[in-house]
Amino acid sequence: MVNDPFRALAHPIRRGIVERLAEGPATVGEATAGFGVSKPAITKHLKVLEETGVVTRVVQGRTHRLSLEPEVLSLAADWMDQQRALWGRLFDVVDEFLEEEGSL
Repeated sequence: MVNDPFRALAHPIRRGIVERLAEGPATVGEATAGFGVSKPAITKHLKVLEETGVVTRVVQGRTHRLSLEPEVLSLAADWMDQQRALWGRLFDVVDEFLEEEGSL
C-alpha cells in the first residue's frame, strides 16, 4: 500500500531512524540514540516503522537488530516520480496556454 511508507516517514523521529538505518543495520539503541524522547515513544515509532514494512527487526538473544527495507520505500519513490511526471505535463500545458494567450 503506497500510504504505508508515507505514514512511516510522516514523523521526524521516524525519518531520523530511517536515515540512520540507511547506513546499515543497527541495534535498537544505535538506531534510536539521541532523539531525546522516552523509551515508550521510541517503541511507538519503531512499531509504526515495522507495521509499515519499512523496518524489520531480528532478535538475537537480548539484542534487537533493525534493518531498512528499501524496496518498501521504493513504492513511495515510484509514486512520487509518477506524480512529478504528471504535474510536469500539466504545468507544460498551462505554460503553453499562457504563451498563446500572451501572443494574442
